[in-house]
Amino acid sequence: MKKFLFIPALLFLLMTGESMSAEKYETATFAGGCFWCMEPPFEKLNGVKDVIAGYTGGKVENPTYEDVSAGFTGHYEAVQITFDPSVISYKELLEVFWRNIDPVDRGGQFADKGTQYRTAVFYHSPEQRDAAEISKRALANSGKFKQPIATNILPAVKFYRAEEYHQDYYKKNANHYNRYKVGSGRAGFIEKTWGKEKPAVPKTDWRSFKKPSDDNLKQRLTPMQYKVTQHEGTERAFTGDTWDNKQDGIYVDVVSGEPLFSSRDKYDSGTGWPSFTKPLMRDNVVTRVDKSLFQARTEVRSKHGDSHLGHVFEDGPAPTGMRYCMNSASMRFIPKEDLEKEGYGEFLKLFEE
Repeated sequence: MKKFLFIPALLFLLMTGESMSAEKYETATFAGGCFWCMEPPFEKLNGVKDVIAGYTGGKVENPTYEDVSAGFTGHYEAVQITFDPSVISYKELLEVFWRNIDPVDRGGQFADKGTQYRTAVFYHSPEQRDAAEISKRALANSGKFKQPIATNILPAVKFYRAEEYHQDYYKKNANHYNRYKVGSGRAGFIEKTWGKEKPAVPKTDWRSFKKPSDDNLKQRLTPMQYKVTQHEGTERAFTGDTWDNKQDGIYVDVVSGEPLFSSRDKYDSGTGWPSFTKPLMRDNVVTRVDKSLFQARTEVRSKHGDSHLGHVFEDGPAPTGMRYCMNSASMRFIPKEDLEKEGYGEFLKLFEE
């Protein structure tokens, strides 16, 4: 498609900001007994990109399931989680972890006994260590359990991916998995201990989104995301992580998760910012007059998150003639293959041939 070059010199020179890192994901590692049962609680969460079952904490390299089951390797059965901290925080992951284990059992978990079934939080940074210790103390002081919390908090070491038949076992062998979870005592324990309480991290619904406090946003967002969405900042041209993204998928507000734009309406405007001919959901995009840069422009904001997204201009291609010039920092891209998992399955029809 023809590129539309429109960068007023003054506007370009005044654009300042930090470069957005392409690497936005973080890692969390938890041992909670049988890893079959620890994958589902995390895979269902918004903001979680991947959950892998594996082994960690021991000295034996490249252990097999048989090695770990024998109990001499020192390894724990564990899950390693790749997550987007702008969507779900490490603290929220910890809450999900505690609600899916028996934290006072020193000998294993439920029907599974042995060192490989012990519980542990493996931290990947000082910040994760501090969050885990605070979370553990809060659980101990909650009065939920009469015995001391036995879960270890340990530095992360090399993680070994388990054999393929263990990955997503709850999907591949659903009947056996469900019988095992009930028969081991885990399901009953979770229901008895937490069943009447609200889940720690419910599925996000942008339609009922309530904007969190400024302090919360500072913690959740990167400095550039916070600057752009909350203080009408602008990232430098050609620095955002989606300006030249050509994958199929949708773009949602990084704060609220509300759907904003589709890759089907994205085009290369030549400006260095992600540009679209129209919104995906017009009701989620609101405009207002912006006179901050020596001229009147039309600012674009999200309805539910009230995030600054960018500006819209009347120099775009047909059929709309509009150029929605957005900041990558204001949006999170969800590939079409992740739409169902992340709660946006209704938009899959956009990408059907």
